[in-house]
Amino acid sequence: MEPIKFEPVLKQTLWGGDEIIPFKHMHTRLENVGESWEISGVHGSETLVANGPYKGYQLNTLVDLLKEKLVGKENYERFGAEFPLLIKFIDARQDLSIQVHPNDEIAHKQGKERGKTEMWYIMDSAPGAKLYCGLKQQITPDEYKQMVENDTICDALAQYEVKEGDVFFLPAGRIHAIGSGCFLAEIQQTSDVTYRIYDYKRKDKNGNYRELHTQQAAESINYQVEKNYRTEYVAQQNRGVSLVRCPHFNTAVYDLDEPMTIDYSELDSFVILIGMKGEGTIKDNEGNETSLKAGETILIPATTETIKMEGTIKFLETYV
Repeated sequence: MEPIKFEPVLKQTLWGGDEIIPFKHMHTRLENVGESWEISGVHGSETLVANGPYKGYQLNTLVDLLKEKLVGKENYERFGAEFPLLIKFIDARQDLSIQVHPNDEIAHKQGKERGKTEMWYIMDSAPGAKLYCGLKQQITPDEYKQMVENDTICDALAQYEVKEGDVFFLPAGRIHAIGSGCFLAEIQQTSDVTYRIYDYKRKDKNGNYRELHTQQAAESINYQVEKNYRTEYVAQQNRGVSLVRCPHFNTAVYDLDEPMTIDYSELDSFVILIGMKGEGTIKDNEGNETSLKAGETILIPATTETIKMEGTIKFLETYV
């Protein structure tokens, strides 16, 4: 089985910018593209295979057809025909709303299929771009509701000015918001459950405030305060550097300027490679060869034992 590329699902939004189309080397006049769903099994927004014998197949149809050969034995037993990760590029021209996602247990209690844990890898963002991540002071659920009501909830949140290479892990329950000028890659559970906490009292085109989910969010927030919500790591060349390890995904970053062979023979999972900068060539143990460049995302099937990457390229590697 050869590495698989997909046709991205582009999402035009009121807050979307103009970074995604050129970053992905696409020829389209679409404007205000806030998100590119690179690999998605979310119903209604499934990505289609762009190459090879399965071209045109929806992702979950492919999982149902190939089963553990595509995703790995344990993943297929755990998730069935639903692909477990959602990969996005996000470009914010305006501040996004303050949000939180429930964990799986709380989501089930609230009648949802599953919660959402995610992470951000910051790309080349605008100077001074900022985001919110986590609480910087202890508050109670009642205080939280009062702060939403009197427009002071942002005072309780940790804010970070971001630069390329910054990483933020967002376990379910951590309040967060992407700020204007942020351009990032997002890796998350396959889930579209989002609770909007606060939207700066903005009105939509019809003059209405956007719906807030204050009670569901109050039940979902992790009120624990931490000193630093930025993931600290030491960047290195020509080796994988682990960024996040959690029950939902494991992610590393590679910054290569010389050939490297990566061994997946003991891994019972698919692997996703997300191009950040530069360009490289991938050759797997079966002799399949494909390219990976900035703005592209590739799915390596679970049957692949090794890949050899050549070129000057920075990419994220993630798997379950």
